[in-house]
Amino acid sequence: MTAQQKLNMKIAEQKHICVGLDTDYAKLPESVKGEKYPQFEFNKRIIDSTYKEAACYKVNLAFYEARGIAGLEELEKTMEYMPDDMFVIGDAKRGDIGNTSRMYAESLFDHFRFDASTLHPYMGIDSLDPFFKYEDKIHFVLVLTSNPGSADFEKLVLNDGTMLFEKVLAKLHEWNSSKNIGLVFGATNPEELKENMVKIGDLPVLLPGIGAQKGNLEEILGLFSDISKTNFIINVSRGIIFSGLDDDFGKSAEIALNSYNKKISEGFYNK
Repeated sequence: MTAQQKLNMKIAEQKHICVGLDTDYAKLPESVKGEKYPQFEFNKRIIDSTYKEAACYKVNLAFYEARGIAGLEELEKTMEYMPDDMFVIGDAKRGDIGNTSRMYAESLFDHFRFDASTLHPYMGIDSLDPFFKYEDKIHFVLVLTSNPGSADFEKLVLNDGTMLFEKVLAKLHEWNSSKNIGLVFGATNPEELKENMVKIGDLPVLLPGIGAQKGNLEEILGLFSDISKTNFIINVSRGIIFSGLDDDFGKSAEIALNSYNKKISEGFYNK
């Protein structure tokens, strides 16, 4: 299955929550830390408890790279364990000169076999093209991020009166000849999201910022519901995987995910 087919299948099943595997070793239960592969064992139990109701997973590479070779082995084992029909995002926020980007793309797609990437557009189209050439993948480009520092550059007002992030959004449509580009828009920016819903069009949207970053799920659902748009996924990381830290953390993650799914069902599909 292509990445697009995997994602479309999950959305057709009315699944929109992306479980973020930001598996911070320092936060793992002590019982898991004693395992030979602690991050993998934690991820395995999270996946076992959530894969039937999750839209996808987002694996943040930083939490594995920080542990060197051991962490990369844990990442490999996690990817090998993923169900074949599951859509998995490699969250590395890449974007460099073309030759370097080609190596990053080969790592994400040819080695680890992710279905999607996250990319930053600061260096322009030649830094992203090596990713876009993987036409059967989806590439989520940062437009307006969920962190407070996003205002430093992303909200700068240009000479034509638009903000920098709006210029990036317009470029994504220009670059999307292979229909494999999506965007990242922080759920902590509801006003800007509302103002740009029409400009987003049919691009798939990855929305971080719900949960620990205090984005409002109901408000975001209302914005998408207004135009009957379903091509969105909402990432929740810490709010799901670290919702319980005892030995039954997998069950806690399942309960947290089901709670989010219930809110989406009631607030979006059954209004």
